[in-house]
Amino acid sequence: MSKRVLVTGASGFVGANLGRRLVAEGHDVHLVLRSQDLNWRLTGNEDVAVHHADLRDAASVGRAVRDIRPDWIFHLAAHGAYSSQTDVREMVETNLAGTINLVEACLEGGFESFVNTGSSSEYGLKDGAPAETDPLEPNSPYAVTKAAATMYCGFAARKHGARIRTLRLYSVYGPWEEPTRLIPTLIVNGLHNRLPNLVDPKVARDFVYVDDVCDAYLAAAADTAADPDAIFNVGTGVQSSLEQVVHVARHLLAIDAEPQWGSMPNRVWDTTTWVADGKKIRRELGWEPRHLLEAGLSATIDWFRAHPSLLAHYEGAEPGPTEAPTTNSRGGPGA
Repeated sequence: MSKRVLVTGASGFVGANLGRRLVAEGHDVHLVLRSQDLNWRLTGNEDVAVHHADLRDAASVGRAVRDIRPDWIFHLAAHGAYSSQTDVREMVETNLAGTINLVEACLEGGFESFVNTGSSSEYGLKDGAPAETDPLEPNSPYAVTKAAATMYCGFAARKHGARIRTLRLYSVYGPWEEPTRLIPTLIVNGLHNRLPNLVDPKVARDFVYVDDVCDAYLAAAADTAADPDAIFNVGTGVQSSLEQVVHVARHLLAIDAEPQWGSMPNRVWDTTTWVADGKKIRRELGWEPRHLLEAGLSATIDWFRAHPSLLAHYEGAEPGPTEAPTTNSRGGPGA
């Protein structure tokens, strides 16, 4: 059944994919954007309504929500996800205060489901796969604000009897990803039979393909059986080292070049252990990743080849860290 859907953060990587998915499934999709300008990820996606509001401004958020009257809300907007975003106050105002403003505005009008985007970085560095009930040990300002927003969403769900769930994303990759991230950089270089600079081959994380992540958002919104304040880890449960990722990419792209390990230094968030415990989302939502690493990389390569104009955009991107986390460059390799 078609829903009226509000999406924040739709100009970002995961949000752009989710917005397109919702349109493809026939929903009435409304994007809430801070900027007046549609960025490169939204070009060609005209089957949406665009509303302009700043999450930090409760009044503008309230107006947008009243105009949209959403059944489902997907909240993906955040600040601090890139290394250039270092202003802690901006993180607090966007990630925490902005989430509160959106939740309160939506509660005022009523809704069926609200899905908040959390982060695996809320857990901090662990020596195994943390379950959703494990203690949080955020190790960056960004991770602290994401953890606080997750806690607020749970509180609001319990207080108001509303369905407000959080997805803690691991290392998402796929079409529309930021050009300077690992997977796009590997592919763009690989299409020219070369490899980028690389950190320690033992650095690892749980790579999850963006289409599977969109499945998780839709499952969390549609489900009526799980706890209203449920938190779900979204990852494959399979940890892949950088060495394994490069090996698969070299195979899929027939790259002759040999990897130069350590040709760029490790960063403070690099770790040899970062993997999701996905038992809860499998048990309660029936969600399973449909793409493991080779299948997801192959699909991403196909997307690049099918979009030569976007390939040119990626090739022209400013150089950046080629082993940076997928959606959080400030506190760990997860979202």
